[in-house]
Amino acid sequence: MDPIFQTLQSQQSLMEDYLKTLVEMESPSHDKEALDEVAEWLSQTFKDLTGGTTTIIPDNQYGNHVRCEFGQGDSQLLILSHFDTVWPKGTLERMPFKKENGIAYGPGVFDMKSGLIQGLFALKALKDAGIELDKKVVFFFDSDEEIGNPSSRTYIEEEAKKSDAVFVLEPALSDEGSLKTSRKGVAIYDIEVNGISAHAGIAPEEGSSAITELAYQTLFLNSLNDYEQGTTFNVGKVSGGTANNVVAEKSQATLDVRAKTKSEFDRVIPIIQNLKPHFKGTEVITRGGVNRFPLERDDRVLELFQTAQEIGKTRLNIELTEKETGGGSDGNLTAPLAPTLDGLGQWVAGHTQSTNKLYWRR
Repeated sequence: MDPIFQTLQSQQSLMEDYLKTLVEMESPSHDKEALDEVAEWLSQTFKDLTGGTTTIIPDNQYGNHVRCEFGQGDSQLLILSHFDTVWPKGTLERMPFKKENGIAYGPGVFDMKSGLIQGLFALKALKDAGIELDKKVVFFFDSDEEIGNPSSRTYIEEEAKKSDAVFVLEPALSDEGSLKTSRKGVAIYDIEVNGISAHAGIAPEEGSSAITELAYQTLFLNSLNDYEQGTTFNVGKVSGGTANNVVAEKSQATLDVRAKTKSEFDRVIPIIQNLKPHFKGTEVITRGGVNRFPLERDDRVLELFQTAQEIGKTRLNIELTEKETGGGSDGNLTAPLAPTLDGLGQWVAGHTQSTNKLYWRR
């Protein structure tokens, strides 16, 4: 590992230059033109830095994706990094890329363009050191992680099925730079309530309010929260009604459900799918399902983490720790299919929650 580590240390300034270039190519999840430009840049950059091969996977609606190969072997390892961000076009005007006191700032620096650059230079370091792996490395860059992988999911899952292990370059967690060995799964539902409209002044008793029914259902769902178990229900958006003097005939809501295990989803999903109306004359309809299953801390994940921990301790003189998180990532998609280790990107010392800055020294 010494030649690799020394190579990376010597190329820190070059890594920062590449990071600046990538951050200044703004890439919101729904801006296909901007995303496709980044995909082209990633394809060429991968070839330039690693000598590997690349394939751009086109998409008619979402940003194109990039599948890259490095090295050779009968089996493969999969590295994942998304390049879309939550930041709208124009954010650079008020949040330009800059470096101050060892910290880099800019839209997408933290989540997760810096991890992407680190992954590229890790493979470059292997090439520069003349180290040949006995496995092929597939590096997959996806353009739609922040919006739930509507286009890339199938490609990611197919690669995971062929992989011995998956490494996700999302940022590390907490002050210690902990790796993520457990992620909650996410289920998303739309709740639709039908009621009976009536004039609120003349004949309110003839109506049945869809808004009142939705309020009841919201309170019921809130009562299911089990913070100790890690299972949560959040009605995050509601709408309904037509006028203040009309008993509401329609209302809608979105529900976010999170759980640490698939078995817990198996328990709570039937409850959501079978919500019963509380008030006479109303109807409750739910549509949706699991967007991504949990990354569970099973024996395979633990073995991967312990391997990384041992390498960190004996060869790099760092003490790696592990934590769980409630957020989802590409790693949730691969976890049911291959051992997955997440949080291998950069970390933010002193800032457990951040989306625009990082300590680049690590």
